[in-house]
Amino acid sequence: MRVSEIFYSLQGEGKLVGTPSVFVRLAGCPLRCKWCDTKYAWGTDSGDEMDIDEIIAEVEGWDTGYVVVTGGEPMVQDGLGEMLSRLKKRDKHITVETAGIVYQGGLDCDLMSISPKLSNAGLEQADTSGYKPLDIGVLRKLTADYNYQLKFVIDKPEDGEEVQQVLEQIGDIDKGKVSLMPQARTRRKFIEKAPVVADLCKGTGFRFCNRLQILLWDTQRGV
Repeated sequence: MRVSEIFYSLQGEGKLVGTPSVFVRLAGCPLRCKWCDTKYAWGTDSGDEMDIDEIIAEVEGWDTGYVVVTGGEPMVQDGLGEMLSRLKKRDKHITVETAGIVYQGGLDCDLMSISPKLSNAGLEQADTSGYKPLDIGVLRKLTADYNYQLKFVIDKPEDGEEVQQVLEQIGDIDKGKVSLMPQARTRRKFIEKAPVVADLCKGTGFRFCNRLQILLWDTQRGV
């Protein structure tokens, strides 16, 4: 598998925020979000080729039961199912972070962390290669088949209306599993936008999603 990086840190977002975890960042993503903070993982030729044995050996070098498989877009990767199955046999709690553009069934995944892309992502230049940047059918399957959380990036207050529209299209969503997070790639921007998103959460009842990695380490990579 093509791996951009493997590192040990704290989960910065979602229901497991603050949990010490090993992050396996797989390379390759067909989307091109304008605010993406991991553009270095876009290319399918970025990072290094690693077999599953090598990945697992590196993961087990850290004393934690939590593994986050991220990207890029991990759901487009061949071999994902086998890797997750082998990690699960080692009693790992597995989170898969995805944009929700591809469905794979039967994955050993404890938490499917889905970040659907709103129009604020600016995907006009996306190399979608047959994938829909916002695929309601895929989102319905993922939320039906996995324990999930939905995280939406908010750039301006008006984005809340689009979130509501997407949720209505998906249907049968647990409101308690929906969170909104400020669009920010720096600590300064996060602090600037957080109050706006907090007010939006108070008005909608959705959770406020922290971005702990930005607050702690700002723009540093792999920490």
